Amino acid sequence: MADNQYTFENEQYRKTYWHTCSHILAQAVKRLYPEVKLAIGPSIDNGFYYDLDSPFAFTPEIMEKIEAEMRKICKEKLKLERFELPRAEALEFMKDEPYKVELINDLPEDAVISFYKQGEFTDLCAGPHLDSTGRVKGNGIKLTACNAAYWRGDSNRETLQRIYGIAFPKKAELDEYLAKIEEAKRRDHRKLGKELGLFTLMEEGPGFPFFLPKGMVLRNTLIDYWREVHKRYGYVEISTPMMLNRGLWERSGHWDHYKENMYTTVIDDVDFAIKPMNCPGGMLVYKSEPHSYRDLPLRVGELGLVHRHELSGALHGLFRVRCFTQDDAHIFMTWDQMKDEIKNVVKLFDEVYSVFGLEYEIEVSTMPEDHMGDEKDWDFATETLKAAVSEMGKSYVINEGDGAFYGPKLDFHLADSLGRTWQCGTIQLDMQLPERFELEYTGADGEKHRPVMIHRVVLGSIERFIGVITEHFAGAFPTWLAPVQVKALPVTDRTAAYADEVEKALTAAGFRAEVDHRSEKLGYKIREAQSQKVPYMLVLGDKEQENGTVSVRDRKGKTTAMPLDEFISTLREEVSTKSREELI
Repeated sequence: MADNQYTFENEQYRKTYWHTCSHILAQAVKRLYPEVKLAIGPSIDNGFYYDLDSPFAFTPEIMEKIEAEMRKICKEKLKLERFELPRAEALEFMKDEPYKVELINDLPEDAVISFYKQGEFTDLCAGPHLDSTGRVKGNGIKLTACNAAYWRGDSNRETLQRIYGIAFPKKAELDEYLAKIEEAKRRDHRKLGKELGLFTLMEEGPGFPFFLPKGMVLRNTLIDYWREVHKRYGYVEISTPMMLNRGLWERSGHWDHYKENMYTTVIDDVDFAIKPMNCPGGMLVYKSEPHSYRDLPLRVGELGLVHRHELSGALHGLFRVRCFTQDDAHIFMTWDQMKDEIKNVVKLFDEVYSVFGLEYEIEVSTMPEDHMGDEKDWDFATETLKAAVSEMGKSYVINEGDGAFYGPKLDFHLADSLGRTWQCGTIQLDMQLPERFELEYTGADGEKHRPVMIHRVVLGSIERFIGVITEHFAGAFPTWLAPVQVKALPVTDRTAAYADEVEKALTAAGFRAEVDHRSEKLGYKIREAQSQKVPYMLVLGDKEQENGTVSVRDRKGKTTAMPLDEFISTLREEVSTKSREELI
């Protein structure tokens, strides 16, 4: 690695730095608590961890002691030395570490068994590592959490304790990272969902979210926008059954390859499955009537509720659920229409994501080893994806071999206001389902031809996307999307009737408005409305009632007096343009 690559900008160096930190963590634990047994300690996308078998729990106080010992090890500048041992010697060397012994025994006969030594501590490891513990800056280390973890991910094996950590070459970088983590906690959609009355999760339905009245307003507003955009882009909408028989799922390949993730039942002695995806139903809709080349491209959208069995440990708010609404669309086309249709979808994605202020990067996933179909078709489809993106002036990265088995794809990774990325949109070319379902169209030559198909989602999952934008906006949704857009606050009982008149005028104009009639002080009402992230509060006192005006207070505390008609006109412009900034 060249000298100019010894920075955190270089992924290889970053991973090596964090891997070395995991060994420093293990060494600190063994110094303080020799009875603890070591399992594994890799680097991960955001730091490192070590799995440990301990007779006691790693409390916050113990974690602080371990962290302090890690800093000492960094100051000792211990050299990391790699060496190898034959299998028998390696087993003898690790005889007091049962998890390491198991790992050695599971290695292939011809495997190189390597170790890394730093001071009195040695660990079984393939590397790589930094050359010294002194390369790690002790004041840039932070142990962040300790959770339970199964040995080798097997719930039937031993339960270990996993200590997570993060480290940076400079303390300022660590402080910035920890501040981001705190901000992410503040924005956690599960916390905000409860505080804002959007959704809830109950033990009677783990992984099956309940949307509350305000959450339904948000959800329906989002869906209304989805429908408006798709109508403009030439899509028709369908709805397919939530449950279909086994024969369909065998034909699509899901019964053989996805059955463990599907919910099944028996009706009239026939196996049925609740759909885990909308595609097979979409194929039946296409087959329900004959098609000509003049019908193509045919763009068919569906907001379909799908169910997938997820392990309980994987469930996470709206991000990982067992039922969700997928904003699917299937585009049936000829091969020569492929590039233009891809461009059309990317243009739609661009418009939708810009409305929410979400930037994105595009990833092209190419042919996997277990692909189906002719490689020439794969090459043509992959090059068409690349060309479509390039001709639109957009860049992409290649994700080699990560396409679906039926075709290559584009994945859209969205960046939110904290710089975190979310994979939501995808465009997948499919040459296989049209074949499996024997889809046809009559060409200009009067002969039958097989269409090619695009699967695509822009939001991915309505539920997950609501979670993403809740955290992106920290619950302060743009006015057009906010469940309550205006809160009228009468100052005294004398202006209560005027507040009702204002609310009626706003509702008649198509806005979502409420009146706070509680016998509370104005300051309290304002704080309550702010905590609910309401875009506008209208303070209504005697003066406003006398003049037919409103005193408009936005979420940032700015106050402006104006006639009610002017407020309605300005609000209408803000909502119709879907502005992300309050205009008043």
